[in-house]
Amino acid sequence: MVRRSAALIVIAVLSRLASGQTAAPKPAVDQLIPWLLDEDRQLRGVPFSEVIADITGKRVIAFDPKNEVDQRVVKGISAACDETMKRLNAPDSPIQKIGRINEVSSHFEDTLRELIGSTAGLQCELPRTAENKVQRSGYPDLRIVDVASNRVFYLDPKLYAVGSRDSSFRTFYFEPKVATNKVRDDAVHFIIGFEHQPREKNTASPGIGIWTFTRWDLVDLSDFKVKLKAEFQGSNHDMYRPAAIVASGKGD
Repeated sequence: MVRRSAALIVIAVLSRLASGQTAAPKPAVDQLIPWLLDEDRQLRGVPFSEVIADITGKRVIAFDPKNEVDQRVVKGISAACDETMKRLNAPDSPIQKIGRINEVSSHFEDTLRELIGSTAGLQCELPRTAENKVQRSGYPDLRIVDVASNRVFYLDPKLYAVGSRDSSFRTFYFEPKVATNKVRDDAVHFIIGFEHQPREKNTASPGIGIWTFTRWDLVDLSDFKVKLKAEFQGSNHDMYRPAAIVASGKGD
């Protein structure tokens, strides 16, 4: 209960600040810094569903394997994932010319959007922000609608290397911003993880690596736990204010 109350107060303060309401109640702000510094005890294992509810006012709905709509949507996503791997593993796939795995992600997102969107009874699009703008960055990447029921499913593709499945490095983040929030529906939230092998060498073209994806997993985030990382940021504009500069030179 202590962990939950601490986390929810921190989330409430961050959400208030993100919305421009800087006049947060002083007691909550006074407690914010100690809780951030004490993240090992207080701010781990926070239910993602509660983060979404407190920031967006929307519910994270658990996937129900016995529900006809859930079954239908997962069947469509699964078929799209199989076809996506088949297309992008092909030797002439555009991703085979890309050197960095981070730049491959958008191809998975685009291919999944095309395939799911062409599935009978499903619509798939880029989710819009609270200001009704299309935004590719940030969680989630795709918004799926089951036409018959009008239910919404969010899908976020992730890529990971063989052997890194149990890594503790950060691979997921959700930023509590009001204006750019893309979670605008009560929905089932899915992560789709694609596993890839280390980039192999193509003997026909020395020096050119080949991306090979070996499996995928569709993950229900209804019981997902997250932690808050404390980070205070500043830009060059914030730092190099004329009033703050105490000395300058040109190396003369």
